[in-house]
Amino acid sequence: MKHVCSLSTLYPNPANPRFGTFVARSLEALAREDRGHDAWRVSVVNPIGLPPIAVGRYRPLAQLDEYGEEGGVAVHRPRFTLLPKIGARRNASAIANAVLPVVEAIHAETPIDVLDAQFFFPDGPAAAWIAREMALPLSIKARGSDITYWGGHDFAREQMLEAAEQADGLLAVSAALAGEMTALGMERGKIRVHYTGLDRDRFRPLDHTQLRAQLRGVLGFRLPDNAPLLTCVGALIERKGQDIAIAALAQLEGARLILVGKGEDRDHLEQLVSDLGLAERVHFAGSLDHDLLPLVLSASDAMVLPTANEGLANAWVEALACGTPLVTCDVGGAGELITNSTAGRLVVRTPEAVAAGVRSVLNNPPPREGVAAMVERFSWQTNAAELAAHYDGLF
Repeated sequence: MKHVCSLSTLYPNPANPRFGTFVARSLEALAREDRGHDAWRVSVVNPIGLPPIAVGRYRPLAQLDEYGEEGGVAVHRPRFTLLPKIGARRNASAIANAVLPVVEAIHAETPIDVLDAQFFFPDGPAAAWIAREMALPLSIKARGSDITYWGGHDFAREQMLEAAEQADGLLAVSAALAGEMTALGMERGKIRVHYTGLDRDRFRPLDHTQLRAQLRGVLGFRLPDNAPLLTCVGALIERKGQDIAIAALAQLEGARLILVGKGEDRDHLEQLVSDLGLAERVHFAGSLDHDLLPLVLSASDAMVLPTANEGLANAWVEALACGTPLVTCDVGGAGELITNSTAGRLVVRTPEAVAAGVRSVLNNPPPREGVAAMVERFSWQTNAAELAAHYDGLF
C-alpha cells in the first residue's frame, strides 16, 4: 500500500469543524478508494499556528489533541509559533521546523512515497523544504488566493516559485488557476487540473415547495413563501463581496438573503444591513452543518457570490448540485461551470450588475434538475481517482 503524507494548514478540527472540510473529504475519499495494490494510505499533518500567548480564539486551538484518527485518516497536529498579521514571511520556515520531526516519525513507522502540500502558501514552501531534507517526491496544490493573493507579495512569490521548481507535480483547482500559476512563472507542463469533489447523496435538488416552512423554524428567519430567496455562501471577508450582495438586495423588492459563513467582516456587514434598512430581509446564518446547507440551497432561487477572486469555489458546485443557479463574477473557474444560462449568470462586481443578474434568473428560472446536471462530473470518488493517478505519476 502506497503512502502519501499531506501537509495542510486548513483542516477540520473540534475547534473549527467546518475549516477546510473540502481538503478532508478529498483525502478521506482517497483513503477509502479500493484500488487493490494501488491503494493509498493517507497521513495528514495539520500544523496549528499559535501566538506566544494563546488567548481568545487561539485558546481552543491550543487545547486540541496532537493526534487523532478522523474519517479513516491519521491526523497529526504539531504546533508552530504564529505572529498574527506580521509573521507571514516566516510562517513557511516555522511550519517546516515544527513539522519535520513529525514527518520523520511517520516515515520511520510507514515509509512515505509522496509528500503533498494542500495549499501553495505557506504549505508549499514548507513541504518543499521537508521533501528536500528527506529526498521525497513532492506535490503542491493551488486553490485560489494562495496564488492570486500571495502571488502579489514578493517574498511569498519567491518562496512559491522555488517550491514549484522543486516539485515533481502541481495541481490546480481550475484551468483558469493553472493559467494564473503559469503567468506567475510556474511550468505549465507540471500542472494538472484537479477539480473539487461533491457529496452527491447530500447535495441534490430537494422538494422546493416544502422547504420554506422548515427553514423558518430552523433559522428563525421570516421567510414569506412567495419572496425570492437568495443565498450567499462564503467566509465573511471583503473579497467574497457580501457587501455587494446586500447592496444588490436593496434593489430587489421583497427578496430575502441568507448569508452562510462567518468571518471578520460580520460587524461591517451587519452595520450595512442596518444602514440600508434591510434587517428584516437579511439573515446571518453563521456556519451551517452540511446536512442543513443543502436545504438552504435547495430552497433558494439563486446563489449569489460577487467574489473578487476564486480558484473554483466549492460553494458554486454545491449550489448547482442542489439545482440552484449561480450569480457570480467571471473570476477563477466560474466560466468553467457557468457555460450557459441554465447554470446562471456571470456579472461584473457591482450591486447593479448583481441585481440585474438575479432578475434575469428570477424571470427565467431554469429547471432544477437541469441545473444539477451541470455538475454531473463532480464527485469525491472521481476526485480521489484523479488524485491517486496524479500521485502514481510522481515516482
